[in-house]
Amino acid sequence: MKILYIHGLNGSLIPEKREVLERYGTVRAPSIDYENNPDSITWLHNQYKKANIDIVMGSSMGGFAGYHLSKLLQLPALVFNPALAERSVVQNVPHTPETNKGHIHMVLGSKDPVVNPKATLQFLGELLMQEQDYRISIRHDLEHRIPLDVFEEEVVKFMGSL
Repeated sequence: MKILYIHGLNGSLIPEKREVLERYGTVRAPSIDYENNPDSITWLHNQYKKANIDIVMGSSMGGFAGYHLSKLLQLPALVFNPALAERSVVQNVPHTPETNKGHIHMVLGSKDPVVNPKATLQFLGELLMQEQDYRISIRHDLEHRIPLDVFEEEVVKFMGSL
C-alpha cells in the first residue's frame, strides 16, 4: 500500500508518526511550501496522479490539501483538523469532483484554537447534498497538535475501515 501524507503549514511528518504509517505500507511525505505555492493542491495532483497512491492523509493545511486531493485522485482520506473553512495563507482550490467514491475520515479536536472545528462542520454542512461519505470523529481530548497515541488510534481505526 502507498500512503501519501501531507504535512501542515511549516510542518513535517515526524519519525514516530512515519513509523506508525509504515506498518501499513510505503509512505511518501513531500515537503510543501504553502506560503510560496498557492497552487499546492494542483502541484500535489501533478506529482502523484501516476504514483499509484492508495490513501491520502494530512493534518491542518495538509488536511485541507488532502481533502481536495482525495477527490482529485479518487482515493480514501484520513484528515486531522483540516483547514477547510479558513486558512492563514492563500491557497487556490482546483475544480474537484463532489465525491472521491470512497470515504473521508475526519478527526476534529473540539479544543482546537487554530482550526475552528465549528467552522469545519459548517463547511461540511453546506455540502450535505453531495454524496461524499464522511466519517467524523470529534475528539474532546484534542487540540490542534495530534499526539502520537491519538494519531495511532485514528490510523488504526481508518485502516480497519478500508
